[in-house]
Amino acid sequence: MDNSSCIALCLTFPGAYVDYPFDDDTANPTWTVLRHRNGKRCFAFFHTREGRDRVNLKCAPLTGDFLRASYKSILPAFHMNKVHWITVVMGGDADTLLPALLRDSYEMTR
Repeated sequence: MDNSSCIALCLTFPGAYVDYPFDDDTANPTWTVLRHRNGKRCFAFFHTREGRDRVNLKCAPLTGDFLRASYKSILPAFHMNKVHWITVVMGGDADTLLPALLRDSYEMTR
């Protein structure tokens, strides 16, 4: 999976929308954020780093610990709380988990 396919999946969630809170140039954003229409809470932060697409997702602390220990492509969250958020590097061993992780993050932030 890549950022664009994950963003397309997120946009199928009820009330989800794309935001670019850190960029004036939306044609070339450094971060793409998915939010809930009600409350504007964020549930996914998409970015590219070191040539790899990545997403920061909300995650239960124990689940995050387990995922980081089990998958090389799941890391402590980049620029976020490392207890409650994870970073998934796309194109790695956790790609099959991405749809479920995206949905979980969406549900946790409602």
